[in-house]
Amino acid sequence: MQFSAVLLTLALQATNVVSHSPNSYSFDPLEHLAGTAPPFDPQDPATDPAPPQGCNVTRAAYLVRHAAIYANDFDYEEYIEPFVQKLANTSVNWASIPSLSFLSTWQAPITDPEIEMLTRSGKLEATNLGVDIAQRYQSLRTPKKIWTSTAERTVKTAQSFSNGIANDASDIEIVEVYEGKNDSANSLTPYKGCPAYSSSGGSDQSGEFQEIYTKPITARFNSLAPAFNFTSSDIYGMSLLCGYETVIRGSSPFCDLSVLSPTDWLGFEYTNDIQYFYNTGYGHVASGAIGFPWVNATFNTLMSAQNPTSNATQDQDLYISFTHRELPPTVIVALGLFNNSAYTGANNINGTMPLHQINYHRAWKSSAILPFLTNIAIEKLECDSFGFDAGTYYRVLVNNSPQDLVDCTGGPGTSCKEEDVKGWLGERAEVVGSFVDVCGVDYGNGTDILGIY
Repeated sequence: MQFSAVLLTLALQATNVVSHSPNSYSFDPLEHLAGTAPPFDPQDPATDPAPPQGCNVTRAAYLVRHAAIYANDFDYEEYIEPFVQKLANTSVNWASIPSLSFLSTWQAPITDPEIEMLTRSGKLEATNLGVDIAQRYQSLRTPKKIWTSTAERTVKTAQSFSNGIANDASDIEIVEVYEGKNDSANSLTPYKGCPAYSSSGGSDQSGEFQEIYTKPITARFNSLAPAFNFTSSDIYGMSLLCGYETVIRGSSPFCDLSVLSPTDWLGFEYTNDIQYFYNTGYGHVASGAIGFPWVNATFNTLMSAQNPTSNATQDQDLYISFTHRELPPTVIVALGLFNNSAYTGANNINGTMPLHQINYHRAWKSSAILPFLTNIAIEKLECDSFGFDAGTYYRVLVNNSPQDLVDCTGGPGTSCKEEDVKGWLGERAEVVGSFVDVCGVDYGNGTDILGIY
């Protein structure tokens, strides 16, 4: 019996060793595709999305990026279409190159008319998100109104979402908020009304690192197919196709790790992290000012007095809004989340995103911040938890992961007491600045207020 016990102990130890061996390494490119990543929960941080012990959600608001599209026009015209055309005109015998043999029969998944359109999987995933939110908040009433910017892809995302959250989608009014350039903060696309914002921001910085990370890849591919003359843009286009083809066809050969390695994918991801950092993140002076109006309007809406028997807009339990990829990162900045220097007091945040090498320990990761259907939630909680005062608290979740608000904590889980939130909002307003002032609004009727709710 004693000998058997020893054998059992050794067997368990051996099992434990195997489970932690280097061979257990796994890598999923689909979780490192930045803005072209299919919807997923990054668990960043790995906090429990269920309400904290003793807490119930009484109201909630969501800001949601549109669902998966065939491709956006810039990605298609700048990278994908040139690569596809180059592929069509080459005489390379791909079948003789094992890792790239699929190119001998591969057909592009995107046509010009489909650019910016929702994919079938995108519509399904938006519907599923509606179901998920309905199941998550079973005690809350289905909203009578939801809001969306006016682009076709955001409107259709809202429509698909309605099919999931409601028993009858026709019971929900979809309010379309015009994507105007002169609406300043009173919009779900406020960056369009911000003269200080440029859609090309971050291109120079990300382009610098793109050349660095793609250099060994182009050398490797050109050793296999010198006649094709792979370029940095080709590699980037292939990486984009991994995401877009997956949300169109369900999978893509470009995602195979025999084509691009984990190291290659981490380079692609970091290139995008730099792009969004300087475009809509902490590297752009106006980002927080662009995102704060939604933060301020949402907290104040959830804090307002509510008649639970009324169907009026101001008395809804749930507020859901749909937008484009540019707004969520600015809201992240306004909230102070995913900040590389949040707890360090560093006075050079740009230094945390070097352009010559990857900062593997960064908090700012675009794949966690803005995959398709990325969503930022603010929940109002009524709590009576062990060790905390009974009362009203709020917490923020990003893609189903509760987040700590820097300088606004102390409640159950990652929540913050209502009276503390009010002071924190004032502090954040000072940090990020006024939309009108920071953006340099030079047209009439400029405002710092989002008033659509």
